[in-house]
Parts: sequence; C-alpha cells; structure tokens
Amino acid sequence: MNVVLVAVIAGCEIGFWVLLAAGMVTRYLLRWRRTGLVLLAAVPLVDVILLGASVIDIHRGAEPGFKHSLAAIFVGVSVGFGHRTLKWVDGWAAHYLAGAPRPPKLPKKGPVRARHERSGWFLHLLAYVIGVSIMIGLGLLSGRGWNAVLGPAGTWTLVLVIDAIVSFSYSFGRAEPDNEPDGEVQAAQQKQSV
Repeated sequence: MNVVLVAVIAGCEIGFWVLLAAGMVTRYLLRWRRTGLVLLAAVPLVDVILLGASVIDIHRGAEPGFKHSLAAIFVGVSVGFGHRTLKWVDGWAAHYLAGAPRPPKLPKKGPVRARHERSGWFLHLLAYVIGVSIMIGLGLLSGRGWNAVLGPAGTWTLVLVIDAIVSFSYSFGRAEPDNEPDGEVQAAQQKQSV
C-alpha cells in the first residue's frame, strides 16, 4: 500500500479543496444553502478517510515512515486550522459570489493584529499536538516503535518555535493601533453605511 497511501494523501488534499470550493459555489452562486452546508460538513470526512487509510496501511504490516508522518501532519493541520480556513474562504466567497461586503483587512500592527497572530500560533500548537499524537499512535500500532514516523516531528518542532517567536513578537512594540480601524470597527461602519 506504499504508493496507494501516497495517492490517498494527495487525493485527500485535493478533495479538501474541491469540497470547500463546491460548498462555496453551491452556497453562494447557486444559492443552494442546504447542499452547500452538506458539502462543507463533508470536509472533515477527508481527515477520517486519510486517518483510516494510514491505520489500515500500518495494520497490514507497512513499516511506519514519512508517508504516515505526512498523513498525520495533514490531519493535524486540517483539524487545527480547518475552522479558520473555512471562515476565511467563506468571507471571500460571500464577497465575490454573493455581493457581501469585503472582509475587513487585518491591521499591520496593534492589539487586533497581535491577538490574531497569537491565536494563529495556538492553532498551530493544536495542529502539532494532534499530528505528533497520531504519529506516536501509528508507531505504537505498528509494534515497531515510533522513531521512523516521528522523524518530521523534529523539523515541525523547530517551525513551531520560530512561529511562536514571530507570532508573539506582534504583542510587543506599539500599543496603539494603526490609523486603520480594526475588523470590528470596520464591520460596524459597513453595517451603518448599508
């Protein structure tokens, strides 16, 4: 199942974006709200399929390795960032396909930006914990240990630390916000102008 698992990983990545795009098109362009909601609700099934394929591959005797690590990373990132990604795509789809107001631009500095960056890092931490836990679980399931499957976790740990430094650096410096209004203020202004 070596090549098959790699194909499943690629198919799940493509499937994630196809379901997301189809959900937005049916929801906003075709105005089939229920169908769009069903398609968007099916997005997490991609993770279930990928996790199931990895478990089956290990159960059939495959040596745990990079492909299993990649599947674990995909599931972790999907769970960690899935809601934020969906919300971001939904805002832009509503704008381009249904004439909704443009999503507010995030300020370059200030407390709103700092809060956004910190919350993004905590989502990254969640993705990391889920991904590494899956790696360990797959290693234990194999009965051969998790050393091979945990290989990419070292690089991911370094990326997480660098992301923490960058994300939390927004919390220091200028305390006052930019001249641009924050997202909440912009949303209130847009509602008043309508």
